Amino acid sequence: MSNKQRTIGKEVTLSGVGLHTGENVTMKLVPAPENHGYAFKRTDLEGEPIIEADAAYVVNTQRGTNLEKRGVKIQTSEHVLAALVGLEIDNVLIELNAPEPPIMDGSSKFFVEALEEAGIVEQEAEREIYVVKEVISYKDEATGSEITVIPSDDYQITTMVDFGTKVLGTQNATLDKLSDFKVEISEARTFSFLHELEMLLEHGLIKGGDLNNAIVYVDKEISEETMKKLEKAFNKKKLSIKPNGILDNLTLHHPNEAARHKLLDVIGDVALAGTRIRGKIIANKPGHFVNTQFAKKLSKIIKLEKRNKVPQYDLNQPPLMDIHQIMEVLPHRPPFLLIDRILELSDTHVVGMKNVTMNENFFVGHFPGAPVMPGVLQVEAMAQTGGILVLSTVPDPENYLTFFMKMDNVKFKQKVLPGDTLTFHCSLITPIRRGICHMQAYAYANNKLVCEAELMAQIAKKK
Repeated sequence: MSNKQRTIGKEVTLSGVGLHTGENVTMKLVPAPENHGYAFKRTDLEGEPIIEADAAYVVNTQRGTNLEKRGVKIQTSEHVLAALVGLEIDNVLIELNAPEPPIMDGSSKFFVEALEEAGIVEQEAEREIYVVKEVISYKDEATGSEITVIPSDDYQITTMVDFGTKVLGTQNATLDKLSDFKVEISEARTFSFLHELEMLLEHGLIKGGDLNNAIVYVDKEISEETMKKLEKAFNKKKLSIKPNGILDNLTLHHPNEAARHKLLDVIGDVALAGTRIRGKIIANKPGHFVNTQFAKKLSKIIKLEKRNKVPQYDLNQPPLMDIHQIMEVLPHRPPFLLIDRILELSDTHVVGMKNVTMNENFFVGHFPGAPVMPGVLQVEAMAQTGGILVLSTVPDPENYLTFFMKMDNVKFKQKVLPGDTLTFHCSLITPIRRGICHMQAYAYANNKLVCEAELMAQIAKKK
């Protein structure tokens, strides 16, 4: 399959009722541009505020995954997000005239049908995918719920649930590839146990429910008084318990429909990490709290890796500038010339390289028996690389010297040792003016970020 981003071909509208609010709601799924992701728009509020589908906005997970941004709320976001992920759609705006998407039948089925009706359109931009390289876990110590993601060639999910009741017991569900979502998972409906339902009804917290959008498992004996309350709440003349322990006559789509719905919830909640995943998720007793905490952790890791992503350069290719050409530009000389090659050079960035050997004179004293490249010299090497960038703006660089003006946000991440190959990437923060160069500099070794700093220097003509 193509790795291009995808949206929908046209707007499509669904109407229904919110499960917890009981409000009538119209939801419109709207095509969105590249790199937009998923976002909700509240068209019923002044200014039509937008809430991005981001784990950072999760505020409550007691009865679904609820988002809030600047006082604007979205309730029960997971089912529509699961449909979008399941159909591998990347960019959609979800417009609502109420706080909660329609519950429909309690699954993602109707959202999938609407999205397919709208048509799926490939866009130009490449899809960003986070490839899982090591095990990442989150565990809720209070409940024992745990989610782990491990390396895999595809996005896969396995859920293992144990509800501690005879009527439901232990169930498992697995999705081996997203292309199976529509058939295997999308029809799995939300469910509740009778004891939970009684509490929700008592507190007025499930105003839009009926027996068409939630499976009710009877995990306790029902008194005649309770049965009458339920018949009134669901507007039914007569309710009964079937042999499989389900209230009324609702027929299961799958024997493990509850586990499949938990898998659907995992997909929708993990979508809040904001990036597609290539890895296998194993969820033990998942719920919205552990799902969204895992999504928050994953989002932080992805953002950190993006920031620290190591650019790849082919060091076997002939350099743009070798050591002799560098010395024609820079005034520095051994033993204080700290770059060996220039690999790339443009109007806004430069990439340099240094082979760190045991012959470096500073290793004599830093430190005997434990040689480590001084951090100040790593910064100097980055500055010399940036000097190539600023001196490339004058016709006679041999007649200029470069002088440090300022360094900010200097951080050292890893030790640099003999045998390491350092690469330096410097890019302009602001355009070069009057010979002043303000740049962001990074140093990498062994596929890791070892040093970073904001540097400012000025070139001045030799007297």
